[in-house]
Amino acid sequence: MDKLCILLVGNGGRENALAWKLNQSPLVESIIVVPGNGGTAALGPKVSNENGVKADDYPGLVAFAQKNKLNFVVPGPEVPLVDGIEGYFRDVGIPCYGPSKLAARMEGSKTFSKDFMKRHNIPTAAYENFRDYEAATKYLDSINHNIVLKASGLAAGKGVIIPTTKEEAQAALKTIMLDKEFDSAGDEVVIEEFLEGDELSILSFTDGHTMLSLPPAQDHKRIFDGDEGPNTGGMGCYAPTRIATPGLIAEIERTILQPTIDGMRREGFNMVGTLFTGLMITMDGPKCLEYNVRFGDPETQTLLPLLSKDTDLAKIMIACTKNQLDRHDLVFKVEKKFSATVVVAAGGYPGIYAKGTHMTVQSPPAETNIFHAGTVVKEDQLQTSGGRVIAAQSTAETLEEAVKKAYSGVRCIKFDNMFYRNDIAHRAFKPIPETKEALTYASAGVSIENGNKFVHRIKSAIASTAQPGAQAIIGGFGGEVDLEAAGWKGGPILVSGIDGVGTKLLIAQKMNKHDTVGQDCVAMNVNDLLCNGARSIFFLDYIGCSKLNLEMAASFVEGVAEGCRLSGCALVGGETAEMPGLYDGEDYDAAGTATGMRSKDQALPRMQEMAEGDIVLGIASDGVHSNGFSLVRKIVARSGVEYTDPAPWDSSRSVGESLLTPTRIYVKSIWSVHEHGRLLLGLAHITGGGLSENIVRMIPEELAAEVDVKTWEMPAVFKWLKKEGNVTSEEMARAFNTGLGMVAVVKAENADLVISKLETAGEKVYKVGKLVKRDGEGCVLKNLSSWI
Repeated sequence: MDKLCILLVGNGGRENALAWKLNQSPLVESIIVVPGNGGTAALGPKVSNENGVKADDYPGLVAFAQKNKLNFVVPGPEVPLVDGIEGYFRDVGIPCYGPSKLAARMEGSKTFSKDFMKRHNIPTAAYENFRDYEAATKYLDSINHNIVLKASGLAAGKGVIIPTTKEEAQAALKTIMLDKEFDSAGDEVVIEEFLEGDELSILSFTDGHTMLSLPPAQDHKRIFDGDEGPNTGGMGCYAPTRIATPGLIAEIERTILQPTIDGMRREGFNMVGTLFTGLMITMDGPKCLEYNVRFGDPETQTLLPLLSKDTDLAKIMIACTKNQLDRHDLVFKVEKKFSATVVVAAGGYPGIYAKGTHMTVQSPPAETNIFHAGTVVKEDQLQTSGGRVIAAQSTAETLEEAVKKAYSGVRCIKFDNMFYRNDIAHRAFKPIPETKEALTYASAGVSIENGNKFVHRIKSAIASTAQPGAQAIIGGFGGEVDLEAAGWKGGPILVSGIDGVGTKLLIAQKMNKHDTVGQDCVAMNVNDLLCNGARSIFFLDYIGCSKLNLEMAASFVEGVAEGCRLSGCALVGGETAEMPGLYDGEDYDAAGTATGMRSKDQALPRMQEMAEGDIVLGIASDGVHSNGFSLVRKIVARSGVEYTDPAPWDSSRSVGESLLTPTRIYVKSIWSVHEHGRLLLGLAHITGGGLSENIVRMIPEELAAEVDVKTWEMPAVFKWLKKEGNVTSEEMARAFNTGLGMVAVVKAENADLVISKLETAGEKVYKVGKLVKRDGEGCVLKNLSSWI
């Protein structure tokens, strides 16, 4: 590979850090920084500053590069990239580490980037764009939620205002759009929903296809301690962040980073260079705040020292420009090592501040770097020349030590009216509250209430389709057709059900284990048919995906076949649909339908025979059946455990393996009771809606099921989910089976016989309650306080 003679454009702390790291590469012969600063001037013989050409004179920079035989360009700040510096050098055949002018719109226009996020379903805050001031003021008056105001164009990291009142919001809008606080950057504004959570930033090297990310970092934008005061370009940073677990990073890559890279490529402007993604980690998961198309400042100063000396930054940059990033990897200094940066600013920043102040910098301690930003050397004297003047950065084995050493580095810096924050990384040091936010099924994105409203809404439409033998009634556990009433003399009652596996599939994907969810698909259907008194006779399955993965599909169907064997029904057909664009990557959905039959005297539930005093039996589940997994995944993500970690409730298996335990199939055991008499009055399959919503589906309106939850031991997995998610007992009862997969109602005199038959068939059975006169709820759960 030819030796590199690099033109590095910029004069900030980011450029000092880039020059420092590139200077370590054996490929690099020389680096000329335009215009550079006091830090780049002191890096040694390979690095020099150049003031004879301006950083925004792009034809002049091209001519300078050609004259000095420079063969690689690294633009540091956003302005040259948004102006299209990459195109000037591309036209003369000099590779540039940075995006095209088209791709740089992702930073140059917040309205463009927000609309891009919407087009590609990238999670972000709700927003509206405005060019008209009056329309924007009316919109502010019309909303009640907290907002963030953003100047759409480039504003040196300061064009974001977070008002706390409507009056402040209106004043800020006037400042941006009418008073032109940020010049033309405020010609258009984005008014977006204020998101609560922890911010983090991810810097990713990319060639437009492959992506390699640096550790997640957290910047400190506000000028004063405690995140008070106006926004700045950044007063400090640390990495990696405490909140960024491997599971969260994987989710961010899957839902935000890779869709961004892919979306840019599909729209015809490949991202080549460094994609900086600003994120908010909310209770609803990670959301994208904004994009930058270059290295961040002070993130670059914080992150590059985490790269090992064996990691050649120049090689990585060249690979990005040649679409060869998949040949490389990033190596960090030491696993779990931390880095912290403290920025020292001129007094008065980000307002009016002095320039030309004399300053001195002593040699810093070991593993500590001093990165210059707003400095210049004049007449052999180091002087201030900007608002964010200089920064001290340090690495250490712990974050606490890295921060301590960085502040020791600050003490090596001296100039009048210097200012810095004293609480960098304070958010990482906050004690974790004892009480976590109580998670619910609704907070995980699933509304049981909306599901119930939907069923109510469509009942009349469904009823209008009734045919002889098919009453077209919805709301039970299956649909029935009386073949004799439909004209087939002597025909039985056919019962059909349809169901899917839900978001349990996402865990199957993470574990690359698909057979057990195939079994789940069968179980969810055949257990439902039991509640109608029918035994399944055949089954059909369905898989929808973007691109068929043979191993996944075969494994899933093999699991379906196992479920059919366990339930005694035949797998007679199925459908596999490839739908590119509807699903992403390896995502897939699966469902199935079972058909069974029964005689007229085997109908369940027999509500007319139920009475006060009838016994409620609970039949044990095998674990977390295929319901509640949206909440399960949210709890696991917040806990920080990985699906491959040993399960906190069962160290003999991983989290994923335990959660993928298939739904228990009750067909053969329950049929051994049901086919020999009228011992069962009703059955309820405990699926979505848990105990609270399902038991009421088998009992008459005048009766209620009184269930004592102390009569069985809630399995360890549910105890962990409850504690880790701070889930209320009431929510547990309506989201999960909590240890009971099927509930039956029997006459008191038959209870012991039914229990004996079920236990002989291999089930674990509990007497959990009785039927009482209804006075309010249809399912009354006693002793919920015992679930701790």
